Amino acid sequence: NKMQNNREQNEAKKIKNKKIVVLHNGKLFLTEAFNVIMEEILHKGTDSEEKVCEWKDPDQLRALLDLDLREHGESHKQLLQRVRDVARYSVKTCHPRFFNQLFAGVDYHALTGRLLTETLNTSQYTYEVAPVFVLMEEEVLCKLRSLVGWSEGDGIFCPGGSMSNMYAMNVARYWAFPQVKTQGLWATPRMAIFTSQQGHYSMKKAAAFLGIGTDNVFIVQVDESGSMRPEDLEAKIVQDAVPFFVNATAGTTVQGAFDPLNRIADISERNGMWMHVDAAWGGSVLFSKKHKHLVAGIERANSVTWNPHKMLLAGLQCSVVLFRDTTNLLMHCHSAKATYLFQQDKFYDTSLDTGDKSIQCGRKVDCLKLWLMWKAIGTHGLSERVEKAFALARYLVEEMEKRDNFKLVCKGPFVNVCFWFIPPSLRRKENSADYQESLSKVGSVAPVIKERMIKRGTMMVGYQPMDGHVNFFRMVVVSPQLTTKDMDFFLDEIEDLGKDL
Repeated sequence: NKMQNNREQNEAKKIKNKKIVVLHNGKLFLTEAFNVIMEEILHKGTDSEEKVCEWKDPDQLRALLDLDLREHGESHKQLLQRVRDVARYSVKTCHPRFFNQLFAGVDYHALTGRLLTETLNTSQYTYEVAPVFVLMEEEVLCKLRSLVGWSEGDGIFCPGGSMSNMYAMNVARYWAFPQVKTQGLWATPRMAIFTSQQGHYSMKKAAAFLGIGTDNVFIVQVDESGSMRPEDLEAKIVQDAVPFFVNATAGTTVQGAFDPLNRIADISERNGMWMHVDAAWGGSVLFSKKHKHLVAGIERANSVTWNPHKMLLAGLQCSVVLFRDTTNLLMHCHSAKATYLFQQDKFYDTSLDTGDKSIQCGRKVDCLKLWLMWKAIGTHGLSERVEKAFALARYLVEEMEKRDNFKLVCKGPFVNVCFWFIPPSLRRKENSADYQESLSKVGSVAPVIKERMIKRGTMMVGYQPMDGHVNFFRMVVVSPQLTTKDMDFFLDEIEDLGKDL
């Protein structure tokens, strides 16, 4: 028996020692991997002299990364190389010359919040498991609602703007036809949704997902600037369906247009419709006294989507849907009253268990990064960030107009700058007989320049056709790292990439 006990004690010691070694190795790996992240992404990745990306074709990249998952694990050295490879071959969205999306740059306070969120690894459904974040989310949502112009209301952080828009549509349908929650679509008439031709495609996805149907999404015409034409909205409402939801956009994805919210609100109120404002992109103008006139009337909406991960640099993902409603519609619409989570006899105030407002069960904490960034630079700092982006966009437009080889699609009110690059063969030939026909071929220029740009690695900017316009570039000015020198470089680089076309 004594020998048996000794063997068991020795085995227990071995297991304990092995656990200590594994724990030590894991912490060492994390420390060294973090050093790689700091050097390769946050140091080199924010240096304008470095590449935005090191482009590889898919087959090359698969071979370089060795993506195969095997039976046994790899060494510490191999794993660190994996981290370096991922950093090396990924697009550096924190790079000052990444202009490809509606998000860019890096805010280090927000990034700290993201790292802290990942490390704490909790789910935002009850005060029990996320006490700090339940209170924090409540405060952040309250502050955002006050910027919209609401002293009370509701809201929730969602996994992206598309989901925020879907939440708004679902709550609006429940508001119009509460029986839909229990009886389904059989208990509702045919419903009509209205959005502009430049509104986000998530409206159609939400209509499909919720069973309303994409055929019941009616597209409203826009003017030359991309803003919804209220008279066409009014005309579309005579369709053979119950008008229940209109989506107005504050900052369209491509042109950065703002719909006339007060006029849309008038029409919504006359027709008993829920008015939603998709301000995922443009909502941050509310921080700017100089530019918030672009969303005049937003306080009349029933709901608002807003993505602080875009213009404010909170980091992906950070999206909210806000509601003017004070009757707990969000909870009533989505709650399932799961008794293993939302017991009503808990020892604290169960109204703090906000998870039943969500269509998810587990929900990631998305408020900390915004809260910490806001704490760091204040409302004033966020306002300066917005106004700097506007100033740089205006500078870019002014400089572009001085050059013969750039032609604006239109002068927008926001930080989207849409333009064509005019090849050398077409410059100063506006009065020639075949100019318009030749101009139609400009659409083939953007893809060529984009390919050269990506392979050179100097910057990244998007292009697209739209509403009869051939391919044009959409430059987006977001990152606070940018200066007028970066705007000049952008123009020079486009010219250099297309000088032989």
